[in-house]
Amino acid sequence: MKQKTWPCKSDGLHFTALPFMKKPNDSSAFTKPAKTHPSFFNSTPKTPSSSSSSSSSDFSALPYDVLSRIAASFTLPNLKAASLVCRAWRDALKPLREAMVFLKWGKRFKHGRGGVKANLNKALDSFLKGAARGSTLAMVDAGLIYWEMGRKDEGIAWYRRAAELGDPAGQCNLAISYLQASPPNTKEAIGWLYQASFAGHVRAQYQLALCLHQGRGVGRSLQEAAQWYHRAAEGGYVRAMYNTSLCYLMGEGLVQSHRLARKWMKRAADHGHSKAQFEHGLGLFSEGDMMKAVVYLELATRAGERAAARLKNVILQQLSATSRDRAILLADSWRALPSSR
Repeated sequence: MKQKTWPCKSDGLHFTALPFMKKPNDSSAFTKPAKTHPSFFNSTPKTPSSSSSSSSSDFSALPYDVLSRIAASFTLPNLKAASLVCRAWRDALKPLREAMVFLKWGKRFKHGRGGVKANLNKALDSFLKGAARGSTLAMVDAGLIYWEMGRKDEGIAWYRRAAELGDPAGQCNLAISYLQASPPNTKEAIGWLYQASFAGHVRAQYQLALCLHQGRGVGRSLQEAAQWYHRAAEGGYVRAMYNTSLCYLMGEGLVQSHRLARKWMKRAADHGHSKAQFEHGLGLFSEGDMMKAVVYLELATRAGERAAARLKNVILQQLSATSRDRAILLADSWRALPSSR
């Protein structure tokens, strides 16, 4: 996967090791529905006793349509917890619990898991049934399949329905679809990105940072862009880790710090970012740590970074046969840390 993440319009490179880009690659930026964890449901609530009938009646008085809207983006554990609050909630949330079954089967058909063959049409049918029962998670997945099928208008329609119900993934995907439109609707895209970003959606935070960095649809602000890169990086978004490192390295939006730049570059490399693996390998080489440098450069080479291959071959000539074999063995056994991509 090409990982062009740094959106600088200038052709003048600050240094040769870290190439800039003019346009972000958003083709892989559409996101799956984010799991929601409302603080109210962090622990399973107890069923109200008869002594708390007044509290129970307050729950019961909540209109079904309001409750369904609030719970539209809940995952199954949260739905189960909410269903234990009172009988009225249990009955009102039944369609959403049913939606989780269709969502589960939709994912099985989409990815060919759970003993079934991959079938996009069956996956879409399952997601649509879940969406019809009010689940924004199913709405976003239905939108993703429509988008993959080239039926973008239908995909956008489902993203919008999920977004309007407060689903951060739907808001993020809707924003990206607006940015990719011809002509782009940047003003509305930025509005949705802010909503999803404040809700903690890391891909939205990264996309918002790109827009702020470029001044696309919003006033250019390196400081605010760097802050959103940093928040997305802390949330596990790998491309944001890489860009956070560059912000620290060049002092763009953040106080210049080579220590923090190195820290975030290593994190991005350890999470599988190929350019970060190349850059971190360069850093290790400059410090004289040849063995580790070869490991990261080998990983970058396998990911398609040609410049890494040339440097790696130069270093290998300086190592003993035992050290070369050890470095390649470490690369073979390396596994990327889990991330939000």
